[in-house]
Amino acid sequence: MPKENPFTTGSSEHFPGFPDVTTALTAAETSSISGWVICASDGTVDPGAVRLGQTLAHVLLSDSPDGGVGTATELLPAEVAAMVEEVRGLALPAYHRIEGAAESEGAAEHVRLSAFSLRQLAPGPHPLVVVPAGWTPFGWPLFLWSYLVLARKGYHVLAYTPRGLGIPGLPSTSSGFVDVAGPHDWADGSAVVDFAVDRFAPSVIGFMGESYGSGISQLVAAHDDRVAAVVALSTWGNLATSLYDHDTRHLAAVKALLALTGGPVESKFDEANRAILADFQADRNLDAVVEWGLKRAPESYLALTNENGTPTFFSHTWHESLFAVNQTLETFNGLDVPKRLNLWIGDHAAPEGPALIGPPAVRGEVNLPMAEAYAWLDHHLRGERNGVEEWPQVCNQVMFSYVTEPVLDPETGDPTGENRIVVPARRETSPGWAEVTDRTEVFGLTGDGGGGTDGRLVPEGEPGAEETGWRRAFLAGVDTEATAMDALMTTGQAEWRGNPKIYDTRKIDRRHAVVWTSEPLVAPGGPEGVGRRVRGIPRLRLTVRSTAASASLYAYLLDVAEHGTARIISHEPLNVYGLTPEQDTTVTWNLQAAAYDIPSGNRLLLVVDSKDPLYGDASVTWTQTVIGSPEGEPSRLELPLG
Repeated sequence: MPKENPFTTGSSEHFPGFPDVTTALTAAETSSISGWVICASDGTVDPGAVRLGQTLAHVLLSDSPDGGVGTATELLPAEVAAMVEEVRGLALPAYHRIEGAAESEGAAEHVRLSAFSLRQLAPGPHPLVVVPAGWTPFGWPLFLWSYLVLARKGYHVLAYTPRGLGIPGLPSTSSGFVDVAGPHDWADGSAVVDFAVDRFAPSVIGFMGESYGSGISQLVAAHDDRVAAVVALSTWGNLATSLYDHDTRHLAAVKALLALTGGPVESKFDEANRAILADFQADRNLDAVVEWGLKRAPESYLALTNENGTPTFFSHTWHESLFAVNQTLETFNGLDVPKRLNLWIGDHAAPEGPALIGPPAVRGEVNLPMAEAYAWLDHHLRGERNGVEEWPQVCNQVMFSYVTEPVLDPETGDPTGENRIVVPARRETSPGWAEVTDRTEVFGLTGDGGGGTDGRLVPEGEPGAEETGWRRAFLAGVDTEATAMDALMTTGQAEWRGNPKIYDTRKIDRRHAVVWTSEPLVAPGGPEGVGRRVRGIPRLRLTVRSTAASASLYAYLLDVAEHGTARIISHEPLNVYGLTPEQDTTVTWNLQAAAYDIPSGNRLLLVVDSKDPLYGDASVTWTQTVIGSPEGEPSRLELPLG
């Protein structure tokens, strides 16, 4: 008798607005995967990605009288159906409800985790990869294609939805409250390992996670020495500084995450975590918020990870909007284990996301971010001599160094306004992060701007570089054209596909911002066509005073071409509190790391304003913020070069 398939109810008939998994997917639908955005800034998940994942779950868990897949594969395009049939010949799919840790100490009932497995049929033992799902309301089915890839490589696969995530009633939803990668999630991860050891008797166990699942993977590995390797994609190292750094709350990120749990806050979080989230949004009790975040930070348990010696692979992006790159670098630098850091153009999940969801749009195309992630597992779990043992620790993709061509409308032949990449962006390797930066160039900030004109960025040693005693003012609390991105995640997704945001620096309102610009940059003896090779973490020192007790200083570093159009290199906010009118306060802070070649003849532009939609600011609207450069502490930009 065919077993019950929980995903036969996963359709629009039972869940309004939910993709129908009982009608056929077309090749055209799956061929568009390379452009899919997993999650959008409004907290939604791409419906095409959901439909593919849910349909794959439905097909894999469908039995037919002859024991094969039968007509279920007719729901899939030929290439995807062939992959399913191949994997069904190698591994047995199954749906599980795994008992996790109790909701609270002494509680009688334990959380039930929704899970899916592919168990190898050939005699073993075989290595196992555990995949905690990302932070989405659809749980483990979203990345089901990647489980097929792993199973075809010879791995047992066990994927699960972390506690509390999911739409009530969906078979991929796990019970309990979301613990935001807290101790309950670590305990659940070990319970999943217990289940796997009993069910699959694996030769060795690795964890692979995307976003939320990547942090859980690191934390479980730190607390459970049975984990032999970790792949952490679009990850975080320090949840505290991901959400709150430089006294600045990353409000848009938290808002987007709260929209993706699968239900209202009241039903998804227990009282203690609701209080923390409420405090964060209300800008109060932030010391407690930081303590809460540090408890959930893999960086807090580096000693355990190093003691276990767990090989750890990070894949991240330069313009990451959920988990800014610098905090991941801190964790990476603290690891004393076999490790690898790949940094890519774009934003959260842009590089690896499409390959987790489905096959490439072009047959034979390789998604490098995932190919290298799989190679890491193959080396550390299967013992393959595949070159991983010779990898340098760091590999950086240089921002926007790809070559693009216009996309033409197939009917009219006119440009659509979008570009496609025809030559991939350049990648550079380094023995470690410390070796990425060769030297630092210091630019002094001058005070000769004002009245709509800009000050100058002057290289150290040139006239004006040490100019002090000046002040420049702007009216605070009003946003300008200088913003980190148009929308959380989606702007960076466009970067990854060859369409970085273009700024018109002439539109930056100098009444509400101060701006400094360099002369055209030319590097003597440098690579042909490159004015400066930015490599590392820029650092900015300013002196500030305000007519209010607090001020926001949001810095943006731009590469400006002819006619004033620009692309962003880096940015970082800083909120300053405890100011006294008519008194100066000097502040220094790091911008986000970058690998960026400024073309010869372009200018470097620094903007400081007081507002950005990504962040919670400290400025009082229409108060005056004054930037100065006193003797002994001149305002300066330190630009790391490679």
